[in-house]
Amino acid sequence: MLILSYGIRFARARSAQTQFRHHYTDDTITKESIFHYIYALLHHPEYRERYAANLKRELPRIPFAPDFHAFATAGKELARLHIEYESLDPWPLTRIENKDVPYSERVAKMKLSPDKQSLWLNESLTLAGIPPETFEYRLGSRSALDWIVDQYQIKGDSDPNREDDPAYIVRLIGQVVRVSIETQRIVQSLPAFRHPSA
Repeated sequence: MLILSYGIRFARARSAQTQFRHHYTDDTITKESIFHYIYALLHHPEYRERYAANLKRELPRIPFAPDFHAFATAGKELARLHIEYESLDPWPLTRIENKDVPYSERVAKMKLSPDKQSLWLNESLTLAGIPPETFEYRLGSRSALDWIVDQYQIKGDSDPNREDDPAYIVRLIGQVVRVSIETQRIVQSLPAFRHPSA
């Protein structure tokens, strides 16, 4: 098991690469594939549960999972999703428009319905059809969508709306829903991170 520090230097990365290559008897393992392996491992639900207390107070412990390449492949896809989220097609949410007021995509303060299946953006627009699994992907103690709802609101002089792109927040919500669902799909497909006897 490796214990990695934040800000790994090149020499340590080379040492980790040597350890991974030796453990898996695979000289094709690259530093990039190790990064992806670790990225997937840190998303693994059993890993997060087993090391929850440790992750709050010390550096992550990185075990050698039985299937390196499954984790590296999943981690590469997770990293792509999380970095390129703004280029993804938004999840197809249902737009419910209030015809009694002029249509707008501007937000002041959004609010999720009690069942979390719809999101009120403003007097004229509600987005519905939010899949429940959206809330399973969490950033710390809350879902990514909960974070967006909390952060993308007008606070004093801070206004998240973009005059040059009025649909930005509506599109972002759909993209965050897609990232959340796709992340859960990938995470649920991960193999065990420990050998059955461990």
